[in-house]
Amino acid sequence: MSQREHREGARAGEPALAVDLVDVFVYVVVLNLFVEYAPRVFSETFTLSLLTAVLLKAVLEGVALVKSWVVARLRVTATAAGRVGAAGLLWVVAAGSKFVVLELVALVFGDRVSLGGFVSVTLLIVTLLLCRAAVRRLLGARSTAATEGSRPCRG
Repeated sequence: MSQREHREGARAGEPALAVDLVDVFVYVVVLNLFVEYAPRVFSETFTLSLLTAVLLKAVLEGVALVKSWVVARLRVTATAAGRVGAAGLLWVVAAGSKFVVLELVALVFGDRVSLGGFVSVTLLIVTLLLCRAAVRRLLGARSTAATEGSRPCRG
């Protein structure tokens, strides 16, 4: 997880590990919903889906770091050719990351786990990221409300 994401996901006093654990729990739930409702996505056991969620967390964090680096290069590039090259590289990273996920899952778990093809893994990853953001926002709002509710009344 990038430092910026940790600052956004982890509120004051909340360790980054807690944010990562919540992310993995969200990923497990979403992944198992895909296993249940998407015919091409399957996992033989809950343990394998949990391990797949951990693998997805690691891969998506790595992809986020690479995308951040490419975006930083895009921002500092002054030439049009440099911008086109960086934008092309960003597209390659975005599309290529789906193939990396598919290959890593196949390599690590073999035939016991399948995330389907490019379309299903893209839908899965988008859903994972949206659900993760929603849960972080929900927990952030609850944490803020709890903090505001515990402040002493000055009157």
